[in-house]
Amino acid sequence: MNINKESIYGFLKQCERVLRVAKKPDTEEYKTVAKVTGVGILIIGVIGFIIALLSQVLFYS
Repeated sequence: MNINKESIYGFLKQCERVLRVAKKPDTEEYKTVAKVTGVGILIIGVIGFIIALLSQVLFYS
Protein backbone atom coordinates (compact mmCIF):
# COMPACT_ATOMS: atom_id res chain seq x y z
CA MET A 1 0.00 0.00 0.00
CA ASN A 2 1.47 3.29 -1.08
CA ILE A 3 0.70 6.20 1.23
CA ASN A 4 1.39 9.61 -0.21
CA LYS A 5 0.31 13.17 0.35
CA GLU A 6 -2.59 13.00 -2.13
CA SER A 7 -4.11 9.87 -0.58
CA ILE A 8 -4.00 11.40 2.91
CA TYR A 9 -5.53 14.63 1.60
CA GLY A 10 -8.30 12.68 -0.17
CA PHE A 11 -9.07 10.71 2.98
CA LEU A 12 -9.29 13.89 5.05
CA LYS A 13 -11.64 15.47 2.49
CA GLN A 14 -13.92 12.41 2.67
CA CYS A 15 -13.93 12.59 6.47
CA GLU A 16 -14.80 16.28 6.32
CA ARG A 17 -17.71 15.58 3.95
CA VAL A 18 -19.11 12.85 6.22
CA LEU A 19 -18.88 15.09 9.29
CA ARG A 20 -20.62 17.92 7.43
CA VAL A 21 -23.55 15.67 6.43
CA ALA A 22 -23.89 13.88 9.79
CA LYS A 23 -26.30 15.32 12.31
CA LYS A 24 -27.11 14.67 15.93
CA PRO A 25 -30.35 12.68 16.30
CA ASP A 26 -33.29 14.41 17.89
CA THR A 27 -34.99 12.99 20.97
CA GLU A 28 -37.72 11.12 19.08
CA GLU A 29 -35.23 9.46 16.72
CA TYR A 30 -33.01 8.48 19.66
CA LYS A 31 -35.94 6.91 21.53
CA THR A 32 -37.00 4.96 18.44
CA VAL A 33 -33.50 3.58 17.90
CA ALA A 34 -33.25 2.66 21.59
CA LYS A 35 -36.59 0.80 21.47
CA VAL A 36 -35.67 -1.13 18.32
CA THR A 37 -32.29 -2.05 19.76
CA GLY A 38 -33.86 -3.21 23.03
CA VAL A 39 -36.41 -5.36 21.22
CA GLY A 40 -33.64 -6.89 19.11
CA ILE A 41 -31.57 -7.74 22.18
CA LEU A 42 -34.64 -9.22 23.85
CA ILE A 43 -35.46 -11.39 20.82
CA ILE A 44 -31.88 -12.68 20.57
CA GLY A 45 -31.90 -13.46 24.30
CA VAL A 46 -35.17 -15.38 24.07
CA ILE A 47 -33.90 -17.38 21.10
CA GLY A 48 -30.70 -18.21 22.99
CA PHE A 49 -32.66 -19.24 26.07
CA ILE A 50 -34.92 -21.52 24.03
CA ILE A 51 -31.93 -23.15 22.33
CA ALA A 52 -30.19 -23.71 25.67
CA LEU A 53 -33.37 -25.11 27.19
CA LEU A 54 -33.97 -27.46 24.26
CA SER A 55 -30.38 -28.67 24.27
CA GLN A 56 -30.61 -29.52 27.99
CA VAL A 57 -33.94 -31.29 27.60
CA LEU A 58 -32.93 -33.26 24.49
CA PHE A 59 -29.34 -34.21 25.29
CA TYR A 60 -29.24 -34.50 29.09
CA SER A 61 -32.46 -36.34 29.83
